[in-house]
Amino acid sequence: MRPILVTGAAGFAGSHLVDQLLAEREPVVAWDRTSTPDARRSASADRRAARGMVIDLLDRQAVAAALVDVRPRIIFHCAGAAQVASSWRDMEGVLQANVLATHHLLDATRRARLDARILVTGSALVYRPSADALTESHPLGPSNPYGVSKLAQEMVAFDAAREGLDVVVVRPFNHIGPRQQPTFATSSFARQIALAEAGRIPPVLKVGRLDARRDVTDVRDTVRAYRRLAERGRPARPYNVCSGHAPSIGELLDRLRARARIDVRIEEDAALFRPSDNPVVLGDPGRIREETGWEPQIPIDRTLHDLLEYWRAVVDAG
Repeated sequence: MRPILVTGAAGFAGSHLVDQLLAEREPVVAWDRTSTPDARRSASADRRAARGMVIDLLDRQAVAAALVDVRPRIIFHCAGAAQVASSWRDMEGVLQANVLATHHLLDATRRARLDARILVTGSALVYRPSADALTESHPLGPSNPYGVSKLAQEMVAFDAAREGLDVVVVRPFNHIGPRQQPTFATSSFARQIALAEAGRIPPVLKVGRLDARRDVTDVRDTVRAYRRLAERGRPARPYNVCSGHAPSIGELLDRLRARARIDVRIEEDAALFRPSDNPVVLGDPGRIREETGWEPQIPIDRTLHDLLEYWRAVVDAG
């Protein structure tokens, strides 16, 4: 059987997707840009069952040669820049990682005449800010460089679909869980709690804006949605991947603090406030639910428990 290719396989969502595919006993080829420490890799699946390849998606010739070698039947394109805050500092790098890399992958697929379904992971930040639940028909209008790069990525993907490629675009909202980098709010909170419990920092959590509301889904539910869309999604069509619920960042923090083994207090840090921050990001999951049957299954409390346990294990390991 032709394998399934995952780009960005050592990243947050990518590593969980590899877990999902290996649990299904699928043949997997995992592309990473560089060799990656074990802490960022799967803790639950034997990654030796996946064929790992070091591929820089900005190297057009390397991408083309590797695709001809692998000839995947499904491509999950999870690679790319993922942080809003850093996009203000390095717009060129974000555009390269999200737009040029996607172009190289899709163009190489077309030139190799591969019969492959390609799932491009975009972002909900392509939408114009709104307090309403966002459907796929909501007006587009990103408010930060990261969102601009993801909208441009979508345009590349839809253009490839018009040229005959079997492309599905997903717009994931916030997804959280084990292995997420501590530059993201909930993961930062969990890491600080774990460090404070171990006596390595004072029991004071540095926080940014807490009143912002975000639609959050467990990353393991998110990659399960990707899998479902690869099977049932319609080509040249965007899909929200979201829960339809948007708790405040403060509420997520309170739930994590309730799980701490020590008392921790909160201290605002101005450096953690973004130049632009939408007060509410809420999605409508109606399309993916109706067309594929996918719905989130993992309760937020389990997600936060697993996230905190992950950081406790990382801290204990030194």
